Amino acid sequence: MHDPIWIWQHPDWPHFSWNTELLAPLLRVCAQAQGRLLGVASVVDRDTDALNHLNAMLENIVTSSAIEGEQLNVGSVRSSLARRLGLADSGKPSPRSEGLAALLMDATAGHDSPLTQERLFAWHSWLFAHDDVSLSQHLYIGQLRDEEPMQVVSGRLDRPVVHFEAPPRDGLEQQVGEFLAWFVSSRTKAGLDPFLRAGIAHFWFVTLHPFDDGNGRLTRTITDMALAQSDQQAIRLYAMSASILEDRASYYRILEAHQKATPDITTWLTWFLQTLLRSLEQAQVRIDRVIAKARFWQIHRNDDLSGEQIKVLNRLLDGGERGFEGGINAAQYQAAAKVSKATATRHLSDLLNKGCITRMAGGGRSTRYCINPSDAK
Repeated sequence: MHDPIWIWQHPDWPHFSWNTELLAPLLRVCAQAQGRLLGVASVVDRDTDALNHLNAMLENIVTSSAIEGEQLNVGSVRSSLARRLGLADSGKPSPRSEGLAALLMDATAGHDSPLTQERLFAWHSWLFAHDDVSLSQHLYIGQLRDEEPMQVVSGRLDRPVVHFEAPPRDGLEQQVGEFLAWFVSSRTKAGLDPFLRAGIAHFWFVTLHPFDDGNGRLTRTITDMALAQSDQQAIRLYAMSASILEDRASYYRILEAHQKATPDITTWLTWFLQTLLRSLEQAQVRIDRVIAKARFWQIHRNDDLSGEQIKVLNRLLDGGERGFEGGINAAQYQAAAKVSKATATRHLSDLLNKGCITRMAGGGRSTRYCINPSDAK
């Protein structure tokens, strides 16, 4: 008798095991990061909280699709989410964005309702809502995949390399049913950490690969639902798909490695928790910036600033790739504000006098400026 080739052929499948002692430190750090995130978020006003929720959901949808190589219309998705959250938005939603927004909202806001086969099939249908029905006409939508083997293959046609093979179609209904039953019952299972439960659900469902297409996105939606069941407030603030996208190669590599291993998924859960932790920490950085920005404008609410000055200050406060992380010089101010060199120099001098910005150390031929640190604390 040959040894099992795929994890689902192992005699212990799907009875997963893991090294609790090894994972315990990571679980503690994740719980602490989640607590800090909720603590920081609790001080923002209602409008800011709603905007944070919108941005996190938008990032989750866009990056989950990007993991699969699909680039979405961000404005359209934002419009669909804003409408569901009761926020104003002038964008134009599409059937595609409506379906994706409905999917994530149902999974997270509706996390208390059990995940059934009928609900899962509805999710799959929303995932493939398109303006152009021809894009999905050859797929089995809202139902399990057909009889063809589900494989991920690369290499030459005469010497293919099979990276992954899902369980056969025969018996798939039973396997999906077992997963769904576990997903419902495990929510109240004593001793099962909610973060570990989310990681197990992610690995189990992606291994089943029960649909013709969209398995990765539905896997990450189920993960979001599991995390929302753990703490609905926290999931509103971070986008785990964004962190997966940052390390997509590693994501696929570790999933593939475990398809040819035993049901001990300690390595996978370690990667999952590390990625979750990064998501939580990145969310805290974003919220810290929101709070610092609000505090800054409270201090300078009575300053007589031009529209150009306000625009540049907001970019400095926002940080990130477009936020002049290393400060700004006169030439960059001129380009960002679309003003003359003389006006840029005058604006910067005015901002210095009003205490909005300060000169950065180093200087040299091109003096750089940053937000006054004392105003952003």
